[in-house]
Amino acid sequence: MKLNLNDYSDREILKILREWNNLTQEDLAKKIGKNKRTIYDYENGLYTFNMKILRKIAKELNLEIIIKKK
Repeated sequence: MKLNLNDYSDREILKILREWNNLTQEDLAKKIGKNKRTIYDYENGLYTFNMKILRKIAKELNLEIIIKKK
């Protein structure tokens, strides 16, 4: 599957990635060394995750991050 990050907010992206992998917030939290509340906060826009977290998620979910110039 392919996801254009420009089409979604950070919180939507995280939820989409989590749901693509059939994970609960708790499952994803365990995979990246965070707690369930942190994932909840990311998905509800209370906190914004950074590139370090995105890379960790990509590694744990076997995803490839590609940045492409138009």
